[in-house]
Amino acid sequence: MNLTYTNALISDLPGIVDIYNSTIASRMVTADTHQVSVENKVEWFHQHNADKRPLWVISNEHQEMIGWASFQSFYGRPAYNHTVEISIYLHELVRGKGLGKVILAHCLQSAPALDIHTMLGFIFQHNVPSLQLFYHAGFSDWGTFPNVAVIDGIERTLIIVGKRL
Repeated sequence: MNLTYTNALISDLPGIVDIYNSTIASRMVTADTHQVSVENKVEWFHQHNADKRPLWVISNEHQEMIGWASFQSFYGRPAYNHTVEISIYLHELVRGKGLGKVILAHCLQSAPALDIHTMLGFIFQHNVPSLQLFYHAGFSDWGTFPNVAVIDGIERTLIIVGKRL
């Protein structure tokens, strides 16, 4: 599949939110337990910028949005300016087809031009497919937060994976 990465526009936000919301029911990907609205994500959208903290819409050869990737500032203090949290979300029709590896590789290749030295992923321990994706790309466990989330009455452990670039 030929993928295109473009900086998201505010008009892309409904599609971004739809893809995000499609992951909530699995209880594996996000700590949100209810659908979010476009309005809920406007401030988050504006925290991104093409120069240092991109939010990319990922499109297929038919120019259909099949996912998105974002680089978010870590911890919001200047000493962490070279560290980002990466998020990758795919449309449910393209999950499990190897696109995560392609997208993560693109993100890793693009990071140095964005002055990023360290990349982090925040992944639930029971989300084995996402952990495997990041381990395959050379990430390793940098932190374990046992039972910090409660989803549907079940305590969940958060793993922080990291990679120096």
